[in-house]
Amino acid sequence: MANIWRIAGRNLLRYKRRTLLTLSLIVVGVLFVSGFAAVTGSFKTLMIGQITDSFVGHMQIHRRGYLAAIDNLPLTMNLKPQAVKKVETLLEETPQIEAYSPRIKFGGMFSNFTETTNIRLNGVDPEKEARTVPLLLPRVMEGEQAIRKGEILVPELLARGMKVKVGDVAVVIATNKDGSVNGKQLKVGGILESATGPGGRDGYIHREDALEILRMEEMEISEIAVRVKEFARLQEVFGNLKSELSGERNTEGQPILEVHTWENLSPFYNIARMIDMMTLFIKLMLIAVVLISIMNVMIMAVYERIREIGTMAAIGTLPAKILSLFLCEGFLLGAIGAGIGSILSIAMIYAINLAGFTYDFGRQTGIVLSVSVDLYELAVISGIVVAVAAVASLQPAVKASRMDPIRALGYV
Repeated sequence: MANIWRIAGRNLLRYKRRTLLTLSLIVVGVLFVSGFAAVTGSFKTLMIGQITDSFVGHMQIHRRGYLAAIDNLPLTMNLKPQAVKKVETLLEETPQIEAYSPRIKFGGMFSNFTETTNIRLNGVDPEKEARTVPLLLPRVMEGEQAIRKGEILVPELLARGMKVKVGDVAVVIATNKDGSVNGKQLKVGGILESATGPGGRDGYIHREDALEILRMEEMEISEIAVRVKEFARLQEVFGNLKSELSGERNTEGQPILEVHTWENLSPFYNIARMIDMMTLFIKLMLIAVVLISIMNVMIMAVYERIREIGTMAAIGTLPAKILSLFLCEGFLLGAIGAGIGSILSIAMIYAINLAGFTYDFGRQTGIVLSVSVDLYELAVISGIVVAVAAVASLQPAVKASRMDPIRALGYV
């Protein structure tokens, strides 16, 4: 077998121009796909980080059916204190959980004493919320980055429309779950920069203020946002939590609680899927390029070497040996091209990071493009190239192994 590999390598060197042309196509394909995957992967990671770390969290826990009615922010579907305590105990005992934040979400009216508009309010524990969504407070574009009792963080969209600024006094009015209306004066403590995606009308207040506005005798929680230590293990942690919480059931035998990852909570998951689909499409294009180029080269090799094939067959070379020879040539073309392409891809990614390209994302400007080398992704791309190269050389190899020696020797 070693001799076949050696002969296959010599045959590639005999036809240098054709070999170099094929290798260049494979290398360019690997470079293009790996570069595209690295850049889009970097953008996808940034986008997910902005969404999860600004307001959503990695996961959220609700009472069953709350998410389906979240547009109305129903206070009647809040979690009772006993259920909240059980969930918090479970989260604290789960080592993969970094932080969690119970929230009271409700709709209300925001008034500057001249105009009134609707607002979505989040009553939170400042410390827990900051740990769970660490990019929330950095979004405060005016005022101090803090959520204090008696103050409200107003979204930029609302502040601009209502012409309120830091230090102004406003009134928040809300209806509690028994239908009575209550209001409270709050000082505007900061203006929140609009987050990417939904949340443009979300204001934040201290949890104690939310209890007072809603006249809650005991604290009832709308949702619990959860942050995991390792985002790569999100699905594993999600599965474990879902399994643990499924034990809590109502009288009808249905689970009381629901767990959802950010993928079910944000429409930007569809954009992330689109990025994955685009990457897959580019990979399919690479497969097509490699398949056509390798097959073309090997077919040409068969027709140019018909008399050589006939001579090998005439001196007793078995058809299986001839088949193996052409398969080895195709495999070597794919392996060498994938190897060179991978090395150049790493160099290209390093050069991109060194160049320090910047781009804008939403309201953020001057974000430095930080691209990382995903060795697993690179290995998958290289494996696909090598496998396709071997498959592409199969048909020409079969054709060569089945040639009639007499006709091949007489071929002109």
